[in-house]
Amino acid sequence: MNLKRLEYFCQLAVLGNFTRAAQALGIAQPALSVAIQKLEQEVGLKLINRADKHSLLTAEGSVLYKLATQLLSQAKQVELELGELKDLERGTIRFGVPAMMGSYYFPKILTDFKQQYPKIKIHLVDQGTAALEKMLLNSELDLALVRSDLENPQLRYSELINEEVVAGMESSHPLASEKTISLKQFCQQPLVLFHEGYYLREVVSQYSKKHHLTLDIGMETNLIELQKSLVRNGVGITTCLSRILENEQQMTCIPFEPKIEFKLSLAWRKNHYLSKASKVFMTYLSSTVEPSR
Repeated sequence: MNLKRLEYFCQLAVLGNFTRAAQALGIAQPALSVAIQKLEQEVGLKLINRADKHSLLTAEGSVLYKLATQLLSQAKQVELELGELKDLERGTIRFGVPAMMGSYYFPKILTDFKQQYPKIKIHLVDQGTAALEKMLLNSELDLALVRSDLENPQLRYSELINEEVVAGMESSHPLASEKTISLKQFCQQPLVLFHEGYYLREVVSQYSKKHHLTLDIGMETNLIELQKSLVRNGVGITTCLSRILENEQQMTCIPFEPKIEFKLSLAWRKNHYLSKASKVFMTYLSSTVEPSR
């Protein structure tokens, strides 16, 4: 079966109009009509309702469209795999990371990876974990770091990072000498928080809603350095990961009681083809990401 004709047929089925489909394919409309006629002759079925403006595909055409999309997808995967056999160290990876992870965990890791695999391109996307999961499900990303406490059945997971969430505050804050802090104590303070959709914000929002507490939020920002500057200057306290404050002499971090963990897994779609480049990157991350302490 001619794959090019199937591609033309699928484009026609999606756009529902010979003129628009021909323009999208970059061919003349008569050429598209001839290709569809030859496809109908090849399969021995009528695929197009040429006299019906409201229903372009016949019943047989609808069945072929479903099968053709699967076949073309498989053909693309074959093409990708054969291309990788020619050069096992080429490719592009669409990788999603939460903003904080991208800023504090991955600069050196990504730099070292690029030095080892200079022909592999990485398209980095930073969003909240909820947004990254949606992008994975929509095939907009190949791999992403997402929360692993709420697994989606359409994704596969490999746990990569397990950190403790702490309260970050200026060293002179009245709570800075405490060994631990409760979420109730935290929510009663002026706050500097991430925007909604980020885990370090969600734990606070969920607790405050459950216990009917009104939060005093002085600033919402996903910019880590701005967040730290606001905390240093007494605007409020924040949630963060302890290693982010390691070199901050004016700030300290207090663990929560009960303990709050931030678990991230490398995730990918179950039915999404993972290129050789993605697999190499997965192996590299698993062997180089520094575990929590």
